[in-house]
Amino acid sequence: MQSTVKEIIRQFREELSPIYNVHEAFQFVWLIFDHLHGWTKTDLLLRDDTKLTDSDQLFVENALERLKNHEPVQYILGETEFFGLPFEVNPSVLVPRPETEELVEWILESVKSDKPLRILDIGTGSGCIAVSLARHLPGAIVTAWDVSSEALKVAEFNARNNEAVVSFVQKDVLTTTPEEMEGYDIIVSNPPYVREQEMELMKENVLNHEPHLALFVKDHDPLLFYRHITRLAAVSLSADGLLFFEINRDMGRETVELLSENGFREPELRKDLSGNFRMLKALGPA
Repeated sequence: MQSTVKEIIRQFREELSPIYNVHEAFQFVWLIFDHLHGWTKTDLLLRDDTKLTDSDQLFVENALERLKNHEPVQYILGETEFFGLPFEVNPSVLVPRPETEELVEWILESVKSDKPLRILDIGTGSGCIAVSLARHLPGAIVTAWDVSSEALKVAEFNARNNEAVVSFVQKDVLTTTPEEMEGYDIIVSNPPYVREQEMELMKENVLNHEPHLALFVKDHDPLLFYRHITRLAAVSLSADGLLFFEINRDMGRETVELLSENGFREPELRKDLSGNFRMLKALGPA
């Protein structure tokens, strides 16, 4: 028997109540109908007496069961939006976060030169940073690395889908030597930075579904990726080149010290919209 949209909203609120509040449940319903039919939130309210088709009913029921299992809605839909662009996502890549959009905005704000920039995104995942920069800096030469071949397939699709020119390379930054580096004007990375001790603080939709390879580092070496990337950036950034990181909000001071020890200048921490230090910018060594 087909439900109405109003009944679906009520069902989502009731059955998801142990996990999500009523506003989050409504948001899920809207995202599903936006995905299926391009509806706005206003459409959802004005058309709440609409009966679902057989195919929509099956899709909605499947989505509800997966949400009850804490699966991210973006994986259920197979897509999300980042910096105004559509991105395919699946369990081989992290779901792009709003704070990463803020990092991209900071990079764009920092670009002062009209010359074509050479940009490297390390640990590209879905390609959200690299693709967004390529679209908003049309003269830039953008390269993106990731150790995961599955992630690179997603990133390459996203670049094609958004008509962005990005060169993708499968590369492990932990085994890359300074001698292998080319020259860049901007290096950016959102590397793994969640310590294992922080696992218990994470929501199940992240912990049980998103790729641990892209999330976690050992407690005894939380700056592992930052240390390697900083050493590579120190030899490959151009004069006045910039290094950008997304960081663990509890490791800001330590990350700044790491950059300073490697000759980076004017390190600047920036808070995200939630008030946490989540971004870092620095000038390369003189």
